[in-house]
Amino acid sequence: MDPITDIFRTMHVTAFGLHRLEATAPWGIKQENQIEEKVTPSDKKMPPTDLAHFAMLSRGNCWLSVEGIPEPIPLTGGDCFLLAKGTSIVLRDRPRTRPMWSFREIGAKANGNVALCGGGGAPTTIVCGSLSFDRASLRPITQLLPNFILMKADQARTLALHTTVQALASEMEEQAPGSEVVASRLAEVLFIQVLRAHIASGPEHNKGWLRAIFDPQIGAALSAIHDRVNTPWTVESLAEAAGMSRSAFAARFKELLGQTPLEYVTEWRMQKAIQLLERRDKKLPEVARLVGYESDAAFSKAFKRVVRANPGEYLRRGLKDPDPTGADHDQSGNRASIGRSLSSKGFRIPAAMPTSKTSRYLP
Repeated sequence: MDPITDIFRTMHVTAFGLHRLEATAPWGIKQENQIEEKVTPSDKKMPPTDLAHFAMLSRGNCWLSVEGIPEPIPLTGGDCFLLAKGTSIVLRDRPRTRPMWSFREIGAKANGNVALCGGGGAPTTIVCGSLSFDRASLRPITQLLPNFILMKADQARTLALHTTVQALASEMEEQAPGSEVVASRLAEVLFIQVLRAHIASGPEHNKGWLRAIFDPQIGAALSAIHDRVNTPWTVESLAEAAGMSRSAFAARFKELLGQTPLEYVTEWRMQKAIQLLERRDKKLPEVARLVGYESDAAFSKAFKRVVRANPGEYLRRGLKDPDPTGADHDQSGNRASIGRSLSSKGFRIPAAMPTSKTSRYLP
């Protein structure tokens, strides 16, 4: 199994807070800079890194301004974008339109799953929502997800994605029985398709884990790990799989991935173990064996070191917090949010997330 497929299969992604913004020109909505208390579909607080946000235009045109990107980006029907980690954004009908509303104000006036704003001119419809990732998915998501991805509707290689966008827009428009469930599933599929399109766009757009997977030698070692996670890997055997000397392999691996080869092996084994445990159809010794441990005692010790709880505690407490300190927000406290300001109406729009100079959108 190739590593990308393995991570896709291990992801636990849930879409929620899907809503439709009906805006008429002139209009402009800005992101408020506030510390956000994340609310999951089950109303439990989540750390900020557990969320991504997306929006797609189903009708009309608008402009998107993203912190860290100097020029506003034109959007047209069928375009969609994905954001991770918080920064400020502005959506508006024209680049020079002053944002007259905040997401808090729009959310306070939302009626069901529809929010209205604007001056009565040319209409624009935007479908938006949030994606949550549970503990078993968090590390792979942070390895795969860029800060900002824009998918244009006219990209030939995104035909499947465009079909999903149209289906999601239709479900949000018709609101037939079961539409909420169908729309949520389509949003989850949309997320995978956006990531897949980003990966296919070329190695020049990739950094970190994706850069490592496309490295001929380190990629060979990663493929071996994901294909045979229960193999008793050592640095020597992984170096052999990569066709490198032990020292050169260890240094190159750490340079690309920011952790040692055996740290990566252990962490990924725990990701797979969490997935197996949550199915609740296998006993602990079998789970331990499937992820490469000869005894459940050794497995439990490694699990507690990585997850900060033993397997039984994890299942009983339903731990979802990837931050071992249990913090509900980042240390800086500089957490921009639209989610909390709109939560009283159940309305969510892409939250602000800090975007670095590496932010990108697909050509």
